[in-house]
Amino acid sequence: MFSIENKSVTVFTSADSTSLKLSRANSNLTFRAFNQPLETDICIFVNPNKQFQTFIGIGGAITDASAEVFAKLSKEKQLEFLNAYFSSDKGIGYSVIRTNMNSCDFSSKSYTYITEGDNELQSFSIDIDKEYKLPLLKKAMAMIGKKASLYISPWSPPAFMKDNNNVLQGGKLLPEYYQPWANYYVKYINELEKEGIPVWGLTIQNEPMAKQRWESCIYSAEEERDFLKKFLGPTLKKAGLGNKKIIVWDHNRDLITQRVNVILDDKDASKYVWGIGFHWYENWSGGNQMYENIDAVNEMYPTKNLLFTEGCVEKFDSKKYQLWANGERYGKSMINDFNNGTVGWTDWNILLDQYGGPNHVQNFCFSPIHADVTKDELIYTPSYFFIGHFSKFIQKGAKRISSVASRSKLLTTSFLNPDGKIVTIVMNQDSKKVKYNLCIGMVATEIEIPSHAIQTLIY
Repeated sequence: MFSIENKSVTVFTSADSTSLKLSRANSNLTFRAFNQPLETDICIFVNPNKQFQTFIGIGGAITDASAEVFAKLSKEKQLEFLNAYFSSDKGIGYSVIRTNMNSCDFSSKSYTYITEGDNELQSFSIDIDKEYKLPLLKKAMAMIGKKASLYISPWSPPAFMKDNNNVLQGGKLLPEYYQPWANYYVKYINELEKEGIPVWGLTIQNEPMAKQRWESCIYSAEEERDFLKKFLGPTLKKAGLGNKKIIVWDHNRDLITQRVNVILDDKDASKYVWGIGFHWYENWSGGNQMYENIDAVNEMYPTKNLLFTEGCVEKFDSKKYQLWANGERYGKSMINDFNNGTVGWTDWNILLDQYGGPNHVQNFCFSPIHADVTKDELIYTPSYFFIGHFSKFIQKGAKRISSVASRSKLLTTSFLNPDGKIVTIVMNQDSKKVKYNLCIGMVATEIEIPSHAIQTLIY
């Protein structure tokens, strides 16, 4: 039972148009008696007795692009970068990593690990990863240590395995190559682990309903279900890799319920599924983020895990490096996703250059940290600090607890850490500062949050 007795609150704040960036307040706040709030009181109500999902971590993707940019930095800047992401003390404590199996749009060119036509996979080699990607993966994993959760995602099988004979532009995996493609995952996982990079899990296919001008492959819900239950699941198990966490969907929140209904209502497929991955790009249609669909999945399949597997701010523009709204997009999504049952959250590229790349199809985007490789400079964007308000303070194994705001301008989520401390995150979407009461049972402390700010409270 959590006790508030003799507890004080430490506050960290990041705010728009100020120097506050994960800045710790000078004073620690203490609790006072606070029985019945009035309608005029603005409150955050936290109830540690109501506990929900277990947190696994937060992180980002080490793509070819991230690794190539990292390699162009000086040794000093490389160390600064590694600390910024993967150190809990000096940085924001990332513990989750996603990486691409075969090339993706954030690769300098298209590639696979075999020679074209080799359905026996006898030519399988990850030598292409050894120049840039593996060295960065190894450095990141060493810094994270035992808390690390690394998972792999394919964007496309080799061209000859697909009905359009192209790694780009969608297309489908031909049925006669279901088994060779399942074998491919085993080969890649084994090669990474031979390199000393333990693999925690995998997604079946990045964005299986998106025909892209870059690497892509289409699976209907039935096709993904059948590939999983008849080929990928049994193949991993037979290879001694049955402990790897298999994640389905790995696409936007819009179509997620149809996908999981088809796969998880089939007991032979469901037994292989650890969780459901999702992205945040459903607003391409002009609508809003569909957070409620994540809650619907959580309600229908409470024994399966929800994992945010990709999000970034699209359409790179160097004039918008410090656009605060880009960070707020992260804060709003993370709070809503966690409150709807998500166990972990993975950003897209951890590093891109001053052009938002490299990217072999000119699909340039933002990352939380950019490098101007001509000046050997790292540029920290608001997104980095927003993510840090979660990743730096919530510990692996934490339990999400009830956290509710009395005003719509404030967003909040809370976690009870294994060390017994509570982490409450509060985001102010308003253009005015707000005074609010942090209420635990019959006690509270008053806190002020600046306009367009995010705070992490530790107590």
